[in-house]
Amino acid sequence: MIRVLLVDDHPVVRFGLRTILEAQEDLTVIGECGSGSEAIRLASELLPDVVLMDLKMPGIDGATATAAVVAATTCRVVVLTTFDTDGDILRAIEAGATAYLLKDAPSEELIDAVRAASRGQTVLASPVATKLVSAVQRPGLSAREAEVLGLVARGLSNGAISQALNVSEATVKSHLLHVFSKLDVSDRTAAVTVAMSRGWLPPAA
Repeated sequence: MIRVLLVDDHPVVRFGLRTILEAQEDLTVIGECGSGSEAIRLASELLPDVVLMDLKMPGIDGATATAAVVAATTCRVVVLTTFDTDGDILRAIEAGATAYLLKDAPSEELIDAVRAASRGQTVLASPVATKLVSAVQRPGLSAREAEVLGLVARGLSNGAISQALNVSEATVKSHLLHVFSKLDVSDRTAAVTVAMSRGWLPPAA
């Protein structure tokens, strides 16, 4: 019997997941909770085989909770979320999630993923796998490019950035052109937005 812990801050979602999973003879839900902190506690207490983890929750988010659960137990974590941005995917995988599914996945796909995760097999929803491969293959920003783009995000002009970094304005423009090329965008605003969505820049304060 595969023992599952449900983690989602929406009770209706947890009810639906419990109904789907417990209709299977080899799956049983041994607990549920609505926050990352509760997930960490229950995973350590109940030691489920699989934790179904939402990403966006109040307080400790799903990626942080996943890292804590993986570090403290032998539980496998299946991320189940509505979010599929590059940054969310990479954070969850880096945290140690065994599988990453979207909430619009068919019931059969969810059930198969839980079974596969319990065996230690990695499962990624097709759109997630495509994004992950693309993100890994795409070159990231250099330290200087990220620094320049970070100043752009703070609203500084090219001239102000050149003074802040003690480089020529032409050098700043060159860095930005490289950034535009890597992010496949054509302006400063789009560059900042895309870089933040991929986790290459911290969110704006």
